[in-house]
Amino acid sequence: MTTIAIVGGGLGGLTLARVLHTRGIASTVYELDASPTARDQGGTLDLHEESGQRALAEAGLSAEFRAVAREEGEALRILDRHGVVHFEETAEASGGTRPEVDRGTLKRILVDSLPAGVVRWGTKVTSVAPGRLTLSSGGVVEADLVVGADGAWSKVRPVLSAAVPGYSGLSFVEAHLSDVDQETAALVGPGSMFALAGGKGLIAQRNSGGRIRVYAAVRNEDPAAVERLADRERLLDAFADFSPGLLELLEHSDDPLIPRPIHALPVGHRWDRVPGVTLLGDAAHVMSPFAGEGANLAMLDATELALALAAHDDVESALTTYETTLFPRAEEAARDSADNLEACFRPDAPAAMVEQMLAHH
Repeated sequence: MTTIAIVGGGLGGLTLARVLHTRGIASTVYELDASPTARDQGGTLDLHEESGQRALAEAGLSAEFRAVAREEGEALRILDRHGVVHFEETAEASGGTRPEVDRGTLKRILVDSLPAGVVRWGTKVTSVAPGRLTLSSGGVVEADLVVGADGAWSKVRPVLSAAVPGYSGLSFVEAHLSDVDQETAALVGPGSMFALAGGKGLIAQRNSGGRIRVYAAVRNEDPAAVERLADRERLLDAFADFSPGLLELLEHSDDPLIPRPIHALPVGHRWDRVPGVTLLGDAAHVMSPFAGEGANLAMLDATELALALAAHDDVESALTTYETTLFPRAEEAARDSADNLEACFRPDAPAAMVEQMLAHH
């Protein structure tokens, strides 16, 4: 029997474990967090038919997803810094193919679908070699396959590749609004809102429970500079040329503000086949969020890896099949993400993003 060790209990690692389980293949997930709710799990996700939703179908969890999905979350608004709407699309007009779900809710669905003991919570992996994990407890895990599903700063990636994520030149300051008034809710709309102006932007997402998550985006060559902006007075000063209505998204947000420099692996990142080791999700292809593909690709990667393992008698044939499709798919998404980042923060923003949306339609 093939032993499979998955490093990282995010959406990708959990999806891999679940799809393997439905095919009668056992695996173990090693996750540093002490529990599924040990920290904030992030904002809302739009799950795409061809990737995230396909993964949930292969995992046998489509009904559970539909029970919590927010169809209205597909709505999109693009504004300038004065709050003038330049593009608006309702959920119905967008086709209803990418409903939203809170990341934490989706993670709970995946965790609840796994047998007890599959995820080893509170387990820190300190080093990785082909077929071998060393844990902070001093324990050693031997496995026929080690899968790095451990995100941007993966401990598994160095076994395969010398690449490390580089700073994109863009940073977010994340803010949360838990007590949203009607005027602010109307400004954001039922889905996502982008308010853009030459190198800056306020990106807001409606979450469940009437909450809004805001990302104040700033172009800056120094990733450390975002730490200084995680101060309400300084952040408001940086966006002083935005309309009062937009600034309320920052003024009325909860404490604390969270700095988030955006990093990405090189477009086209790939590696030579190393027996018994592979990567998925951000560990393989972390990119900026401007293609909306991060979670979707992680779940699709996991699904295709699981199906390849189920379809082949040996691990190496399965990994070759998986990586052959992984690399070009990830390269295309990473290029789109990099291009969209540039379009959103050009000096003439939001014109370029609006042009892209109109061309898409």
